[in-house]
Amino acid sequence: MPYVILSLLLAALAYLPSLRISLVMRKHGKHREDLPGTGGELAEHLIKRFELADVSLETTDDRNDHYDPSTRTVRLSESNFNGKSLTAIAVAAHEVGHAIQFDRQEPVSTLRSRYLPTAYMLKKAGVLLLTVTPLIAVIVRAPAAIMLFIGIGLFLQLLGAMAYLIILPEEWDASFKKAMPILSEGDYISEADIPAVQSVLKAAAYTYFAAALADLLNIGRWIMILRR
Repeated sequence: MPYVILSLLLAALAYLPSLRISLVMRKHGKHREDLPGTGGELAEHLIKRFELADVSLETTDDRNDHYDPSTRTVRLSESNFNGKSLTAIAVAAHEVGHAIQFDRQEPVSTLRSRYLPTAYMLKKAGVLLLTVTPLIAVIVRAPAAIMLFIGIGLFLQLLGAMAYLIILPEEWDASFKKAMPILSEGDYISEADIPAVQSVLKAAAYTYFAAALADLLNIGRWIMILRR
């Protein structure tokens, strides 16, 4: 019973932030005829306004909005690219905010390119090591060696989760030092819409944080499996 309660608590801690992000995006994703343009039109306008040389704009899969520094491409989901909503314009401004970071070669822009591939690699390595642990146990038959493999696997996943957290300053900068001033000071949104846009930008900034929590849940799941 304690393990069941712990599992439920871990699941709540891991998935509530992701659920909160989804709810905020959906709440402010309703069509607004009074807005001057779509997310894609705003992104294109901002790319030209800030003279972001060679930065292109594309559509991508749903909930996969991002800026790709390797190809200098802002990618928006179909709903945000073609949508005329507060979510669409806030997310568009957030992703262009990343493009501005990289164009200006700001120190904060190096966080994602430096640590995100590492986070992904560490997470995959940890999962792989834990997956093959039962096979290693059959071959080695040494409890100390098995525990070492388990410990290394869990530690790698923990490092991967922490690497996601390191990216937070870059995301926060894109939302509140780039997108928010651009939208509020440039008369792209009304004063009444500022709180809603702030909520969307906060959700966009915490996307990687939610991913890190999900990784920590995965670590907890492995620990409970291996205790059986």
